[in-house]
Amino acid sequence: MSRITTRGLRTKKRKGEKITMMTAYDHLFARIVDQAGVDIILVGDSLGNVVQGRETTLAVTLDEMIYHTSIVSRSTQNAMVVADMPFMSFQVSPEDALRNAGRVMKESNAQAVKLEGGVPMAETISKLTTAGIPVMGHVGLTPQSVHQLGGYRVQGKKEKAAERLISDACAVQGAGAFAVVLECVPAELSARIAAKLKIPTIGIGAGVHCDGQVLVLYDLLGLTGRETPKFVKRYAELGSAAAEALGLFVDEVRSGDYPGDEHSY
Repeated sequence: MSRITTRGLRTKKRKGEKITMMTAYDHLFARIVDQAGVDIILVGDSLGNVVQGRETTLAVTLDEMIYHTSIVSRSTQNAMVVADMPFMSFQVSPEDALRNAGRVMKESNAQAVKLEGGVPMAETISKLTTAGIPVMGHVGLTPQSVHQLGGYRVQGKKEKAAERLISDACAVQGAGAFAVVLECVPAELSARIAAKLKIPTIGIGAGVHCDGQVLVLYDLLGLTGRETPKFVKRYAELGSAAAEALGLFVDEVRSGDYPGDEHSY
């Protein structure tokens, strides 16, 4: 089976087939996600939260994104691998964004990059796509702008804000992006955007009408040990299972029950 392509994603939207996207940051989970049949693996700058233990994504560096993306790329065969462009790696100028995105593509073997922003980022997206770098857009709640937005809040609730979001999504499409993430957007607004765009919309906290869905893997598996957002469905509770297993190990080592004869040479 060959990797999912931008053309394949457009075909899925045209046929009404839902698209799946999941984060991964290392070899083990990338392989599991790929084998599960997920269409797109996002190496998100959310690694700042779930891997590095930071409060925001802002401190994640370009070198860190390249490092993690290169691991995911060589650990997968079927899913499209998309790398997040971290904070200040693309905002300075389109030329700066092109240099940095070029590094990501060359050094990590990603198939695409993702960057946050709508109308203000259209020129940058156009610069990258003209150079042959596939770009996934991201509008609505953009975590790299969390301080400017005043926290992690639903975007586009009022009509004026909704119209701005529609303009952002259209600008991303017009600049040449092959897909766009809609984060924390009311379901009715997401339906309007998905119907208006020819490119796939990938929702996270954006309702059922998007062309696909993405979640942070650690949230889905119940590994974070924190309260998850309303839109997250926890499909497993691996964090508590891991804690229980480790507790048993500690108890058995201290009691002398482990290792037993069967674990010894």
